[in-house]
Amino acid sequence: MAALALTAAMLHGQGGPLDNTQLLKTPTDVWAGYHGDSTGRHYSALKQIDFSNVRELSLAWASHVSNANQGAIFGGDGPDPAPTPSGGGTVPAIRAIPLIVNGVIYFSTPGNAFALESRTGKQLWHFVYKGGGGGNRGLAMYGNWLFMTTGEPGLVSIDAATGKERWHKRIAPGGLGHSASLAPIVAGNHVIVATGGDSSDLDSWVEAHDPETGEMQWRWNVTPRKGEPGIETWPSEDAAIHGGGGVWQMPTYDPELKLLYVTTGQPNPVFDGHSRAGDNLYTASIVALNADSGKMAWYFQCTPHDTHDWDATEVPVLIDDTVGGQPRKLLAQANRNGYYFLLDRTNGKDLVTKPFIRVNWAKGINEKGQPIPDPEQEPKVGGALVVPTSDGATNFPAPSFSPDTGLLYVNTVEGYSVYHLEDPAMKPVGFAHSSEYSFAAARSALKAIDYRTGEIKWQHEYPGDGFRFGSFPGVLSTAGRVVFAGDDATNLVAYDAATGKILWHANLGAVVANSPTTYMVDGKQYVLAAAGDTFWAFWLQ
Repeated sequence: MAALALTAAMLHGQGGPLDNTQLLKTPTDVWAGYHGDSTGRHYSALKQIDFSNVRELSLAWASHVSNANQGAIFGGDGPDPAPTPSGGGTVPAIRAIPLIVNGVIYFSTPGNAFALESRTGKQLWHFVYKGGGGGNRGLAMYGNWLFMTTGEPGLVSIDAATGKERWHKRIAPGGLGHSASLAPIVAGNHVIVATGGDSSDLDSWVEAHDPETGEMQWRWNVTPRKGEPGIETWPSEDAAIHGGGGVWQMPTYDPELKLLYVTTGQPNPVFDGHSRAGDNLYTASIVALNADSGKMAWYFQCTPHDTHDWDATEVPVLIDDTVGGQPRKLLAQANRNGYYFLLDRTNGKDLVTKPFIRVNWAKGINEKGQPIPDPEQEPKVGGALVVPTSDGATNFPAPSFSPDTGLLYVNTVEGYSVYHLEDPAMKPVGFAHSSEYSFAAARSALKAIDYRTGEIKWQHEYPGDGFRFGSFPGVLSTAGRVVFAGDDATNLVAYDAATGKILWHANLGAVVANSPTTYMVDGKQYVLAAAGDTFWAFWLQ
């Protein structure tokens, strides 16, 4: 049945391989990568929907997604599972940012991949990986091949035309606790994946695979080994190997420099830093890797010796502009620790460091542009009251940068936590012998940051207790001078990108769970967002 639907879709001019050059272009009709292109801007050049007519948006279609596997295409090892009849499957909130290529929408949920018809939301095929897990942030595409992380953890390649598996490869040995939750990305002829995990005392790494065969091309370890630069920032090689730094944000990519910009997680043990004296490189950092070799070109550590679980795994946004009369290649990040950073992405030199929420954990900024942690605000037996919480001032959902306004739009949270240690004399593992109490209320706001200075140009404060636990929507901006984002009251909202004025909203019945996207088909622009287990598409009738 799915094959017949797909054949009919092809007859109507849908589907077909991706022109890989689209990965390097500002998106219009095609949304080719996780953020539309390789820059992480999450910005579209489409402007059929603009600030003057967005109030006229109406529902084009809605599509409920189910993991029910009856009629699905199976991949992975072992026997096929028993069929789950239609209506019998459930799906968690859709966090994946979909790809939209030649009239077909491709996305994932843990252990599942789907293709939908972009005009109607009708399902074309459903792939189920028998190893489960992984794949909850999205897919990558290279030509007519899709790539998804899996639960072992592993990487699977799927034929986009048929939904059938091409190959699958292990990323890490099973049973140790490694995970791979990020969406793969394509950089040149490399499919980039990484291992994550949060509290597990495991090593983490980034690796590249051949898109045709799946063979590994190179691997880069987040924490250094004996004799490597950075090992001096750990008390021992054993501490470094078990030091965490999991990667669960999608890198961005500059094809001219051939550099991947990778963001890394917190060190382990998480809240107790007594057993890991030093800065703990290269955790909580932005790292530039050569895409062809995996060798590190430079790094910038956002939170030296992090003791508050402030992973630096927020989107590293690539911006090209003229500064002081000279063209500059820049990288901007609103970090989980509450600071905004602007770097020269050719060498990692810091240009701007400025808080974008109220923070109380740093004593100042050093000559490298890094915040200087205040030892008094580290977790302790009596507790330390700190802002932000471990959920962060922002988190993994996409910000958006508009080259038209020069503003970086990001959903933010300002909340307080008390960080406790039970006994500093004990040797902790993961989160053991430590705890965090977060206050129920938190101030949440969509903020527009002047990327050149870090100043807040406008903000929209959400009512109520705000977003919690990093579960807030990403942001989309367009050439139509519109910003789209979900709020904390289950609305999808359109704002004037220059002023922050609310122009339109639609209640979707659940908080927007992913980052909105936009695409064009048959000369009509659509805005697409997921809320709970349903995709909602809007257009101008």
